[in-house]
Amino acid sequence: MSPLPTVLNFRDVGETINEQVKSKIMQTGKLYRSARPDDASTEDRQRIVSEYKIKSIIDLRTKTEHMENADKRKASVAKSEAVPQSNDAVAEAVQIPGVTYHNINFNGNAYSKMLISQLSWGNTFKLIGRMAVGHRTEGIRVLGENVMTARGLVGLAIDTADASIKEVLQFFTVLADANQLPVLVHCTQGKDRTGLTVLFTLMLLHIELGAAQYDYMLTQGELVSERAERLKEINSIGLPDSFADCDPDLVKTVSEHIRARYGSIEGYLDHAGVDKDMRERVKHNLLVES
Repeated sequence: MSPLPTVLNFRDVGETINEQVKSKIMQTGKLYRSARPDDASTEDRQRIVSEYKIKSIIDLRTKTEHMENADKRKASVAKSEAVPQSNDAVAEAVQIPGVTYHNINFNGNAYSKMLISQLSWGNTFKLIGRMAVGHRTEGIRVLGENVMTARGLVGLAIDTADASIKEVLQFFTVLADANQLPVLVHCTQGKDRTGLTVLFTLMLLHIELGAAQYDYMLTQGELVSERAERLKEINSIGLPDSFADCDPDLVKTVSEHIRARYGSIEGYLDHAGVDKDMRERVKHNLLVES
């Protein structure tokens, strides 16, 4: 159960891992994860800053997600569906004062191009046509029905790992900066993109896979209260109900893919531009010194 009543799926990653391995190997109070904190109550927003001392928030969502959330909150954000503003502009309305925000669209241009490349010519034109007239959700539905459903959660996680190299570097750049910690990382549900970035972090720290799996699967129970809303959201973009769940094979399969294709997590991060110096700073910031 999240300690913040109005922020689902909120937890201290270090605390969770330490409890699982029964050893204090990660620093607590440094790396937090959650679902979107946009609807946090005034009290919970204050606690994020005063109690948890969070200095920065990494928001992994897309422009479309930010715009849809702005609509839901009736935020006074000038927007056009056909030509959205920058990710920073549409996210600004719900930001917590005193916190530094890093808006990293983890499913960015490279990932989108990779998905679009798998469409038939007919569906590609259908996608372009719907996006051109401002029907972004309907456009994404073309991808959902024709590419994403077939790939499944695990396949898309692997695709993200391979395509979102620039975004991986941006994420670890924040973790490597001690002045940005404590940090909260989130996407919409705190499940897929958040799960992947946290998994990469735990792999770098050489946390046993069973503990990483436990942390990932905790999200399944944490999101029960908004399952109906999540199903509505994912069905609207052509995805099946299974996309609302955590896939128990994801952690194992993604870690195996990283080793098979890149040799190791270090090899993968090198490929992303996260050099040894940056990796060592992340370890220093998150591990308990022995």
